Amino acid sequence: MADDGAAKARADYEAALVERDARIAELEGEIAEAAKTAEGAEKLRAEMDELRRKGDEERAGFELQLAGARNVKAARALLPDHDGDIEKLKAAEPWLFSASPAPAPTGATGLPSAGAAGADESTQMSRWRKIAGLPESEE
Repeated sequence: MADDGAAKARADYEAALVERDARIAELEGEIAEAAKTAEGAEKLRAEMDELRRKGDEERAGFELQLAGARNVKAARALLPDHDGDIEKLKAAEPWLFSASPAPAPTGATGLPSAGAAGADESTQMSRWRKIAGLPESEE
């Protein structure tokens, strides 16, 4: 089930990347059109560079989350010391990453169901009367 969440997160992240890349392509087209005015082109380049920088930060944060970073901000701060390689960071700073979560236990408890499907109202009332220590019928 955790794989489904990671797959959905990856799909959402990839969709965001596609959207950002489309915006960058759009800005590049605008730069070509605005090349006549150096000021307009410079402004668009600055916006495009900012989008790229934010995209790189988001990518690093997302990959750190998938790697199990306990604190993405701290991991991101240490990442340049390890050439931007998350696996190197993970090996050098294992305390910063959590182990994969244990799977939730499954299976029967061995106890009867407290409200089994198909049990009619009289059966349930009889069960609750027995649990409460009341006589079987008050009529």
